[in-house]
Amino acid sequence: MAERRVLAVAHRGDPYRFRENTLASVESALAAGADLVEVDVQLTRDGVPVLLHDLTLDRLWRDRRPVGSVTAEQLTDVGSPGLRVPTLAEALKAVGETPGARLMIDLDTPGPVAATWQLVTDLGAEQRVAFCGPIGAMLAVRELAPAAELALTWKQPRLPGPALLADLRPRYVNPPFGLVTAEFTAAAHGLGLEVSCWTVDRRRTMARMLEYGVDSLTTNRIALLHRVLGAPSGTRRP
Repeated sequence: MAERRVLAVAHRGDPYRFRENTLASVESALAAGADLVEVDVQLTRDGVPVLLHDLTLDRLWRDRRPVGSVTAEQLTDVGSPGLRVPTLAEALKAVGETPGARLMIDLDTPGPVAATWQLVTDLGAEQRVAFCGPIGAMLAVRELAPAAELALTWKQPRLPGPALLADLRPRYVNPPFGLVTAEFTAAAHGLGLEVSCWTVDRRRTMARMLEYGVDSLTTNRIALLHRVLGAPSGTRRP
């Protein structure tokens, strides 16, 4: 039997080293060997997908403006080169320069879905992305992208029902790690689902999730996760 391979997903890049959702953070995670880099996407006033979790620039950039009130060009004045709010196109380019790596695009609402998928297709990057998020956003992705890889963010101890699974066809069910048990994972596998979980930053918790049989781990500490998975940081496991 082939050895089970667990995916290492870098949460918003490598935020212990560089500010989250910046190119420096994404590139650091890629250099550390992340299989996927999870990034959050919002839209600027002119409809450009950019990497940002919050609706405003306040928490990261001490700028109270909503990201939806500024243009992509205006955003270039926030921060400094390499450490600013990048466009999704820039992040896709960085991933495209790293063989085998992909972006996991986290969409909390349906709002950015159409512009995000349009950009992905314009760049021919369909094979370099996967998507995660709650039901509404993932339904919007599935409507536009019948073959896209989805991870359904799930915050209930009971698994999604058959009707929802038939509509969404997710590859992963994606709960916070506190909901994951061996029974949860076994039940998901029994439905043909893989299990990803977030956000796992402690060695002991990583080991427990692996014992429970998860298929993908999202972490802020990608180098530590690589060590727990038995691969040196900076290598991409076959």
